[in-house]
Amino acid sequence: MTARKSFRRLEQAAVISAASILAVWIAYPAVMASLAALKRQRRPQRPLPVDAGEHHERPTVSVIIATRDDVKSVHERVADCLRAADDSVAVEVIVGLDAARPADDGTEDRAELPALSPNVTFVAGDEPGGKAATLNAAVREAHGDVLLFTDVHQRFERNAIAQLASVFSDDRVGAASGRLELSAGAQRSLAGRYWSWERRLRRSEAEVHSCVGATGAIWALRRTLWAPLPEQLILDDVYTPMRVVLGGHRVTFVDGARAVDLRSPTRGHEYRRKVRTLTGVVQLCAWLPEVLQPRRNPIWLQFVFHKLLRLLTPYWLIGTATWGAAAGARLAARNRSTRTASAVALAGLCLAGKSRLLRLAADTLTWVVTLQAAAVVAAKNGAQQRWDVWRPQ
Repeated sequence: MTARKSFRRLEQAAVISAASILAVWIAYPAVMASLAALKRQRRPQRPLPVDAGEHHERPTVSVIIATRDDVKSVHERVADCLRAADDSVAVEVIVGLDAARPADDGTEDRAELPALSPNVTFVAGDEPGGKAATLNAAVREAHGDVLLFTDVHQRFERNAIAQLASVFSDDRVGAASGRLELSAGAQRSLAGRYWSWERRLRRSEAEVHSCVGATGAIWALRRTLWAPLPEQLILDDVYTPMRVVLGGHRVTFVDGARAVDLRSPTRGHEYRRKVRTLTGVVQLCAWLPEVLQPRRNPIWLQFVFHKLLRLLTPYWLIGTATWGAAAGARLAARNRSTRTASAVALAGLCLAGKSRLLRLAADTLTWVVTLQAAAVVAAKNGAQQRWDVWRPQ
């Protein structure tokens, strides 16, 4: 009777775990997509401002890059940002040099960009270093009405800057996330398919109200809403957008503002990135507790489903898998033919080890385990308040 009760409790826990996984990863995105579709149907066309047209003043944009990368990569990225500008916006590029970078890396040598130097400023990041301190120093040197944040390892499409800047004509918009595309090879990977799904969810959230954060490689902020970042902040692209939402503005998603990431993500890269970002979510809750208050946070439900509940996914998976293993063992113990069939099936799988389908299943399982392990490590980092999680990529 005791064993039966234990199995029954395990079964109930597995049902709750499976239901939670379905709610977070399938039901929530489906609900947001449906709400976004309804909002599109009901949204009235806003009239153009009376001064739109030839008398409309060009927005000024400061492109902000915080980096500790090598000189060649930085110069190539700066040149790309300037190429992406067009006559509809006035653009400057501010490169913040992380105080933690090697002192003799040559990043401040502008010899490769002699014609572009009037539009480019290199500044030393604040001590003791780190991305937040570097961004603070870079923004102090910026003059634009719009701050556009990006990284070194991407390339903008031609009109990306103008597309992002254009949405700030709406006074309700405080920040805007662009669309990050992975490289052609990476798009076909499991990480690429996940990112495509994630991008659709963010677009839906923005249409309903606001994105829960922004895409760090391409996002923009109304300059008047900037506030210096706290030292050791991990997720500036979630912390600042959530402050914008708490302040009564929207964080929108601009599908036409596109950047392409030059890197192809590996498991190791994705693991480190997920440890960092998920640790950042825990840090955000500790450092900006208003996001956890439904009365203060207008997108509280989105934040809970998109950010917080995902941290529980590995434990739900363990609960479901444990019940599955127990149920299989229980069935095998009762039925000898089941044991024989299981052994035959296992042998068949081993013999089919070279099959494409099995390799795909194994690769998928490895990615899932890797990313869920990152969530466990992130929870441990949060419990220990270990925020120094930046590593070179």
